[in-house]
Amino acid sequence: MQLKTQLFSLFFLYCYIGCYVIGLAAAVDDEVNVLLSIKAGFIDPLDSLQNWKLPDNAAGGNATHCNWTGVWCTSNGAVEKLDLSHLNLSGSISDDLQWLKSLTSLNLSYNDFSSFPNSISNLTALKSLDVSQNSFIGNFPGGLGRLAGLKTLNASSNNFSGFLPEDLGNATTLEILDLRGNFFQGHIPKSYKNMDKLKFLGLSGNNLTGKIPGELGQLSSLERIILGYNQFEGGIPVEFGNLTNLKYLDLAIGNLGGEIPAELGRLKLLETVYLYKNNFRGRIPSSIGNITALIYLDLSVNMLSGEIPAEIAELKNLQLLNLMSNKLSGSVPTGLGGLTQLLVLELWNNSLSGSLPSDLGKNSPLQWLDVSSNAFSGEIPPSVCNGGNLTKLILFNNAFLGPIPGSLSTCLSLARVRMQNNFISGTIPVGLGKLGKLDRLELANNSLTGQIPDDISTSTSLSFIDFSHNHLQSSLPSTILSIPNLQTFLASNNNLEDEISGQFQDCPSLSVLDLSSNHFYGSITASIASCQKLVSLNLGNNRLTGEIPKEVSMMPTLATLDLSNNSLTGVIPDNFGISPALEMLNVSYNKLEGPVPTNGVLRTINPDDLVGNPGLCGGVLPPCSGILAFTSGQGRLHAKHVIAGWITGISSFLAILIALFGARTLYKRWYSNGSCFEERFETGNGEWPWRLMAFQRLGFTSADILACIKESNVIGMGATGTVYKAEMPQLNAVVAVKKLWRSSADIETGNSNDLVGEVHVLGRLRHRNIVRLLGCIHNDTNVDEKIDIYSYGVVLLELLTGKQPLDPEFGESVDIVEWIRRKVRDNKALEEALDPNVGNCKFVQEEMLLVLRLALLCTAKFPKDRPSMRDVITMLGEAKPRRKSSSNNEGNTTNKDKPVFTTSPVNGLL
Repeated sequence: MQLKTQLFSLFFLYCYIGCYVIGLAAAVDDEVNVLLSIKAGFIDPLDSLQNWKLPDNAAGGNATHCNWTGVWCTSNGAVEKLDLSHLNLSGSISDDLQWLKSLTSLNLSYNDFSSFPNSISNLTALKSLDVSQNSFIGNFPGGLGRLAGLKTLNASSNNFSGFLPEDLGNATTLEILDLRGNFFQGHIPKSYKNMDKLKFLGLSGNNLTGKIPGELGQLSSLERIILGYNQFEGGIPVEFGNLTNLKYLDLAIGNLGGEIPAELGRLKLLETVYLYKNNFRGRIPSSIGNITALIYLDLSVNMLSGEIPAEIAELKNLQLLNLMSNKLSGSVPTGLGGLTQLLVLELWNNSLSGSLPSDLGKNSPLQWLDVSSNAFSGEIPPSVCNGGNLTKLILFNNAFLGPIPGSLSTCLSLARVRMQNNFISGTIPVGLGKLGKLDRLELANNSLTGQIPDDISTSTSLSFIDFSHNHLQSSLPSTILSIPNLQTFLASNNNLEDEISGQFQDCPSLSVLDLSSNHFYGSITASIASCQKLVSLNLGNNRLTGEIPKEVSMMPTLATLDLSNNSLTGVIPDNFGISPALEMLNVSYNKLEGPVPTNGVLRTINPDDLVGNPGLCGGVLPPCSGILAFTSGQGRLHAKHVIAGWITGISSFLAILIALFGARTLYKRWYSNGSCFEERFETGNGEWPWRLMAFQRLGFTSADILACIKESNVIGMGATGTVYKAEMPQLNAVVAVKKLWRSSADIETGNSNDLVGEVHVLGRLRHRNIVRLLGCIHNDTNVDEKIDIYSYGVVLLELLTGKQPLDPEFGESVDIVEWIRRKVRDNKALEEALDPNVGNCKFVQEEMLLVLRLALLCTAKFPKDRPSMRDVITMLGEAKPRRKSSSNNEGNTTNKDKPVFTTSPVNGLL
């Protein structure tokens, strides 16, 4: 009997083990099939999951899938962790994922998935879910709140929309909730107060509205809260003073207002407070001095008033203090000089006065000091660079007195010194040129004397120097323009005196040079052409003599040239008109003579830029015949009268012959075949080759029309050109002249035949609703860069509004430019003009409005008011949208402190 019992037990054991093995093998096969199903829905351009396949000899229950990329298994072969981050995957996520019942960690971050499966909420063992940095759209799926063990949920930097999921309030084990950088809207659910284990809450960079619920003050475990970049109402809940474990508070750019609650002073562990770019008013609470752990305090760009509380000096760990762009007044607390950890102090754009603490920087590794645009006075603290760490010293637009501290000459870390618009006196310290990191040196509009130190010319790092509007004397250091990285050198309105010819030996990077209003003398030499990158040159109001070298006109990038108020002689070189980049030329008040060339920029030059040269004539000035006769020597007067008589007689005879011949030809063409009149207004020597096509008898010529093409006669401007009023006194009539802009293809081919043909057809049309076309003046050369700028602005407006240049919505005879201008004039919100298909995200709209303002600059009515393409590119480059920050949550400690968006560097540019 006993033997039978043992045999039965042994049989039962074998049967149990066999059944278990069979069941385990089946479970493993199920997991493998789930993974293969998941892979089938992916688009894997890098073939990152190439090893997700079964070997040919694989037996049932073989756990080879546990060695696949991104797969971790338990000891019995069940998948417990799936990490497919950073694999550039897209496509769909299969609902079969829900059958991985042992899955505790799922990471799909940094891919390009767009559809989020609701079935993920069936993964009941899930503890960590990271789907950040994808392209998920639509509402966030519900049901995750019932996952009893969920600790981490990161869905940041996606395109989720709709309302925040209410049921997450049921996830009472949740420690990290990161939904930053989406398009969620509505209120923050009050149910979130139930997540009493929550340590990190990130909701910034959404479209959230309403008041921040005071119930969040019940999250007693909370260490980091980031809610900025939203459109909240109201202010900071006083209940936040109960978050005694809080270390990081970021409510920047949240549309918050009211006063900063004094209750924040209870948060003894708080290290970071970012409240910048809100609408906070009132005083900075003195209780802020109780937050003794505080390291970073940024209250900038608000409407805070009153004085800086002296209690801030109690924050011994403070490294950053940013109070810029508020309405603060009074003096800076002297105790700030005793903050031994202070790195950054930004107080600019307030109404602060008095002196800076005399020991500022003496006891700290001060790195960045910006107190510009205030009413500070007194001397610059000599110890600002005692720590050897100062990179930026920005003091402009104040009333600082006394000398530039000599200690700056040994501050090797300095990159920028900006002290313009003060009352600084004394000399420029010797040694600044030896600072290998110094990039920008601005000392303009002070009372500096002495000479420019020779060591400035030995710098290898300076790119911008501005010494203008001082009392500097002597000559320029001989090789100062040869600094290898120097792009801008401004020294106007000083007492500098030197021969100009020695200044242009080599200037490899120089783009802007202004030496105007000094005492430079001598001739401009051809060596100036060595400055191949020069864009703007101003030598006006000096004592220059001699002729303008022809080499100047062929400098490849020179756009602005001012030689006014000198004693230059000779003629304006003919090749100025074909200068590759010249946009503005001013040679007024010199001793130039001869005809003004009428090609290129000189055909439309402002006469004010030529005045004060009695010998100049022609072009936009009175004809040369009268001028030359008036200015010639008395000894040759009689001979000239004789010659003039012969010329007049011969010219009159020829004119009569030409008139008779022309009249006969016109008579035949008009009455024989009804074709249009054509007048050719062509003169020699490269002057204007205009042709007039008339569609009826006209009592004016092309010269009469061209004389009216000036800015004072502009009566309108559209997408295709400018309309001028032209008064014809001889007919006692007024006509409208539209200057058409040709396409880039026309410009490149130099062919206007198509345009002429179209105008010819229009001239034959007769209809009561069509304005009668009298004629057309054309040539094959009207075009300048500013036309392209206007066209580019129109393209920008099309992109931003989603509308055509002529849209029925605008009304009759209204184009897209005028449509926008009317909205500006009527003080209407420009947001309503933006393309609604882009969405209503506040921050996307902000960037679009920046570009819209740039488009308005490009489409300014007058070409002179439009930026150059170089400036357009610069502004577009700086109008960068806020970028989503990385949110890799390996431990979720590294990047979650960073705001999802960074502020745009173009703020205030437009």
